[in-house]
Amino acid sequence: MNSSGVICASRPLCLNGTLVKDIRFTVENGKIVKEEASEGLETLKKALEIDDGARYFGELALVEYDSPISKQGIVYYNTLFDENAACHIAFGNAYPDCVRGAENFSSEEYEKAGLNASFAHEDFMIGTADLSIVGTTKDGTEVVIFRNGNFAL
Repeated sequence: MNSSGVICASRPLCLNGTLVKDIRFTVENGKIVKEEASEGLETLKKALEIDDGARYFGELALVEYDSPISKQGIVYYNTLFDENAACHIAFGNAYPDCVRGAENFSSEEYEKAGLNASFAHEDFMIGTADLSIVGTTKDGTEVVIFRNGNFAL
């Protein structure tokens, strides 16, 4: 599995009252090693410096481009609304609710389960009308999950 590459935000992010535009992360072995933004870069850097876990990802959410909120064409500058308009990724803490029993895990068990721990958890949007996602099963079979911004399954 390749956990290296570049991730670009498709919408601006309002982070601690600062607008961060054109986020671009370079990722190596699952870790954000370089961050770029056309506006708000210093605020983004501070969020990534909270702790070691802030430079890793804790959430990936698939949201269809044709969702009702996306169709409105509005950027709300509020993550709780904007995340319902596009696929998004969060850098920082993972939600333990996604792994049965994780809410009671020790920090060692949390890490062993592959959950990222951090005081940060910031969602940024990556969904676009032309987004395609192909998953690979354990046996190597490729499955198209998203085509043209929407579920293909």
